[in-house]
Amino acid sequence: MISIILQYLLFYPFFHPSFYLSILLSIHLSIHPPFCCSIFHTIYCSVHPSIHPLLYHSVYLSIYLSIYLSIYLSIYLSIYLSIHPSIHPASHPSFYHDIYHSTVSIVLSILPSIILSIHPSVYTSIHPSTILYLNYLMLTIFVLYVCVFTLQEEMDTIPMVSSLLSSLANYSNLPQGSKEHEEAPRMGTLMGVYLPCLQNILGVILFLRMTWMVGIGGVIEAFIIVLMCCSTTMLTAISMSAIATNGVVPAGGAYYMISRSLGPEFGGAVGICFYLGTTFAGAMYILGCIEILLVYIVPQAAVFKMEGLEGAEAEAAMLNNMRVYGTLVLSFMAIVVFVGVKYVNKLALVFLACVICSILAVYAGVIKTAFEPPVFPVCVLGNRTLVWKGFDVCAKVIERENATVTTKLWRLFCDSEFLNATCDSYFTNNNITEIQGIPGMMSGILRGKYSHKMTFYILYIQCIYIYIYIYTYIYIYMQSVFKESLFVLTACICESGILIASLDNVAPILSMFFLMCYMFVNLACAVQTLLRTPNWRPRFKFYHWTLSFLGMSLCLSLMFICSWYYAIVAMGIAGCIYKYIEFRGAEKEWGDGIRGLSLSAARFALMRLEEGPPHTKNWRPQILVLVSMDSELNVEQPRLLSLTNQLKAGKGLTIVGTALEGTYLENHPQGQQAEQSLRKLMEAEKVKGFCQVVISSNMRDATSHLVQAGGLGGLLHNTVLACWPRNWKQAEDHQSWRNFIELVRETTAASKALLVPKNISAFPSNGERFTEGHIDVWWIVHDGGMLMLLPFLLRQHKVWRKCKMRIFTVAQMDDNSIQMKKDLTTFLYHLRIDAAVEVVEMHDSDISAYTYEKTLMMEQRSQILKQINLTKTEREREVQHSPTNPPTPATPQSPSAEAETPGTAVQMTWTEAKCDGEQAKPIGATTPEAIKDLFNMKPNQSNLRRMHTALRLNEVIIKKSQEARLVLLNMPGPPKNRTGDENYMEFMEVLTEGLNRVLLVRGGGREVITIYS
Repeated sequence: MISIILQYLLFYPFFHPSFYLSILLSIHLSIHPPFCCSIFHTIYCSVHPSIHPLLYHSVYLSIYLSIYLSIYLSIYLSIYLSIHPSIHPASHPSFYHDIYHSTVSIVLSILPSIILSIHPSVYTSIHPSTILYLNYLMLTIFVLYVCVFTLQEEMDTIPMVSSLLSSLANYSNLPQGSKEHEEAPRMGTLMGVYLPCLQNILGVILFLRMTWMVGIGGVIEAFIIVLMCCSTTMLTAISMSAIATNGVVPAGGAYYMISRSLGPEFGGAVGICFYLGTTFAGAMYILGCIEILLVYIVPQAAVFKMEGLEGAEAEAAMLNNMRVYGTLVLSFMAIVVFVGVKYVNKLALVFLACVICSILAVYAGVIKTAFEPPVFPVCVLGNRTLVWKGFDVCAKVIERENATVTTKLWRLFCDSEFLNATCDSYFTNNNITEIQGIPGMMSGILRGKYSHKMTFYILYIQCIYIYIYIYTYIYIYMQSVFKESLFVLTACICESGILIASLDNVAPILSMFFLMCYMFVNLACAVQTLLRTPNWRPRFKFYHWTLSFLGMSLCLSLMFICSWYYAIVAMGIAGCIYKYIEFRGAEKEWGDGIRGLSLSAARFALMRLEEGPPHTKNWRPQILVLVSMDSELNVEQPRLLSLTNQLKAGKGLTIVGTALEGTYLENHPQGQQAEQSLRKLMEAEKVKGFCQVVISSNMRDATSHLVQAGGLGGLLHNTVLACWPRNWKQAEDHQSWRNFIELVRETTAASKALLVPKNISAFPSNGERFTEGHIDVWWIVHDGGMLMLLPFLLRQHKVWRKCKMRIFTVAQMDDNSIQMKKDLTTFLYHLRIDAAVEVVEMHDSDISAYTYEKTLMMEQRSQILKQINLTKTEREREVQHSPTNPPTPATPQSPSAEAETPGTAVQMTWTEAKCDGEQAKPIGATTPEAIKDLFNMKPNQSNLRRMHTALRLNEVIIKKSQEARLVLLNMPGPPKNRTGDENYMEFMEVLTEGLNRVLLVRGGGREVITIYS
C-alpha cells in the first residue's frame, strides 16, 4: 500500500497544490459515496429520469468530443500564430481547410446531444450496449483522424522508411553551437515543466489506488503517509532548486545534477537507475490502462475468462490477461514512438483536460451525495458483511408459488440447492439481515455507475498517452547519453515489467529507483554545503543543508519501509554500476563534490601529518622512484616500476620522478612528453602513485631537487629507489656514478632509506611467478629493520609469494653462534615474520696475494687517470686497457676473480678514506718514468683491508645464496673524502659479483619495524 502511493507521489520531484487536492479528495471519498458522474449527467438525470443510463454516456461523450475539438482548434491556431506571427492565418492556403474540418467535427460531435435533448425517445429502441460500442468506435476514428489531420501539412517532408531507419541508426544530437540548436523553440515553465508533471501526478495511481489506500488505512494513516511523501518531494524540490540556481543547468535533469555534484560514478549509477525506473513507469501505466479496460470498461474482452473462477484461479487469469494485452499495447506504442517521436506531445493538453474533467466529475458526485445521500442496502451474515456478488436476494430462502426455495446465497455456502443440504456452520448458526449502508468506500462507486465508467474510459486514454510520453522521453534520453539507439533494450525492459503483470508489484520497483535518485540529489547538496566549496553559491533563498540532510534521511527510510529487499537490490545494482564506472574511469573531470570531498579529506590528513613523524607501527615505505629517460623520452628501466608494484603491500606513497637537462622554458614540451610517458608506464605496470618531472641545467641538481622537494607537507617520501649505475667503468664520462654517490650522500643526510637494485633487467616482471626458491637476507649491521620488512612486503605479491625467506647473519670468532641463532629466532618470532635463520662464521685469515694485487690494480688505475690529463675517449681506452698482470703461480686464485657479473653488497662499517703520501704528492710530470713509479707503489693499507673484507664476504655469500631468487644486503655509505669515490664503487662491485639479483638496502637511521602491537 505504501509503495503504491509512494510511486504516485514521488514520480516527479515537485510539490504541487494537487497534493492538497489528493488529500481533500481522499477525505471526501472516505466519508461520502461519490457518484463518479459528470455535471451534465447529474443535471440530465433530474430532467429525464426515465432514460437508460447508457444514453447519458452518449451525450457525455458528445460534449467531450466537442470540447476536445474546440481545445484542439484553439491550440492549433495558437501554435500556428506563434510559428508564423507575421502572416495572417487567412492567407495560408490550408487554413480554411483546417477550419472546415474542425467545424464539421464539432457539429457532428454535438449533434447527438442536440437530438437527444429534443427527442429523448429516439434512442430508446436502440440497445444501450450498441450505443456504447458505437461511441468507442467513434472515439477511435476521431483519434486517428486527429493524428492524420495533425500530420497532413508535413506529409511532403516525411522521409521514406529506408531513410528514416538510416537516420535513426545513425542518430546524433545537435552540437551546442549549431544553428538548429540555437533556434529550437522553448516550451516554457508552464508547458514544459508544470503541466507534464501535473499530468504524471494525476495518473493511474490516483484513480485506482488512492481511494483504496484511504479506505484500508483510514484518513489519519493515509494523511500521515501522504505527508511523509509530500515532505520528501518538497525537500527534494528545495535541493533541486538550490542546484538549479547554482549556475546554468543544461539538459539532463537529475542525472546532470548528480553527476556534476557527486561525480560520474554516482551520476552514472543513479542515472541508469533513473532510466530503469522510468522504463518500469511505462510498464506501470500500461498495466493500469489494461486494468481499467478489463475491470471497468469491457470485462467481456478478457482472453482468459474469469466467470466462475475464484481466489487464486481468478487472479491467475487476470494476470494472464494483463500480460497478453500489455504486450499488445507495448508493441503498438513502441511503433508509435519509433515512427512518430516528434508528435507525441501534440495532444498533451487535451488529455490533461480530460483528466481534469474526470476529477471534476468526481467532485460533482461528492457534492450531489453530500445533499442527497444514497440509499443502498448492506447484506450482513451474523456480524460479517457480504459483497453483492453472485447473489441477488439477501436471504437464505424465499417463498415462491407457496413453496420455500433456496436462493443463490444459499448455494454459495451449501453443497446443493436443497433444504437438507450440508452448509457451512457459520452460515447455519447465524441469521442474514439487510441493513442500511453507511456512505463510505463501498458505496457503489466502483459498480453500476456509468459515469464512473466514463471516467475510467478517459483515464484509459490518458494512461496510453502518458506511456507514450514516458517511452519517448526514455528514447531521447538514452540517445543523448549513449549516442546510440537503445530502443529495443528499453522495450525489453518494459516488457519485463509487463510480465510481472501486477500493478502492486511493479510500483515498489519504481519507488526504489526514484527514491534513490532523490536521495542522491539531497546528498549532493548537503556535501557541497558542508565542504563549503567556492563554486557552491546557490541563489535559492530557502535552502539549508539540514533540509537536504532531512530529505536524504526520509528517502532512505522510505526505501526500507516500503520494501527492504527491493531497497537492497536497488542499492546493489547502483553499487555495481558505480564500481564499473570507477574501474573503467570517466572521460572528463567535472569538478564534482566527491572530488572536493577528497580534496578536503586530503588537506585535513596532511595537516594532521604535520604534527610529527609517524609511529614505528605506522611506518611504511613512501617511495621516490628515480628513473632515467633515453633520447626518445622513454623510461630506460621499466623493471624498476615492476619492483615498485611488487612493494605495493606497504600501502604507501609512490612518486615516480625523472630529471631532464636543460632550461625549463626551452624544454617544457619535452617535460610534458616525459610525464605522459611515465603515466603510461605506471598504468601498464599498475603502479598507483604520482609522477614528477624536474628540468634543470644539470642532472645532478635535478636529482637533488627531486630528493629534497618530493611529496607535500607531512606526506613525504622516506625511501628512495634508484638503479645501480650500469657499465659505470666503461662510461664516456664518470658523471653518472658520481651522481649516484652524491645521491647516496644526500639520502643519508636527509635520513631517508635507499634501495638500490643491482642488475635490474634480471628482476621479474609482474606477470612472472616464482614457484619455488628463497629470498636471502644478509644481516650484517642493524639498520632499523628495513632488511626484515622488505622481504615480508615482497612476499605479499604474487610474484614472490611461493618463495621462502632466509636470514643470514655473520659471527666473528669471539661470538657465540648458538646463542646468536637462538636470539635471532626469538626476535623474528616477536616480529611475526616466518623465516629460516642461519649464522655464518667468518674466520680471520691472512690477506691473500690475490687481494693484495686486486687492491693494487684498483689504486694504480685511479692514480693513472688522475695524473694523466687525457680526453674522454683516451681515458676510456686507458680504463679498458690498463695493465693487469696475471697472478703468479704462487698467488692463490680466488674463485670469483674472473667473474664480473653484478652481485650483492654487505653492510660494513666504512671509515673515511685515507690517502697515502704518494697520492698526496702533486705530480707534475707525465713521463714514462713517473708512470713506472706508480706501478712500483705499495697499496694503501686501509683499501687493502676493505678489499680483503669484501672478497671474504663475497665468497661466503656466493657459497650460501648463489641460487637464491633475490639477495638483500646492507649497503655501506661512501667515504666523506670524495677522492675515494671510485674505490667505493670498486669495493661494491667486488662485494656483489657472482650474484644475479641483488637489492642493496641502506636504512634511514630510525626503526621501521617493532615487536609491539
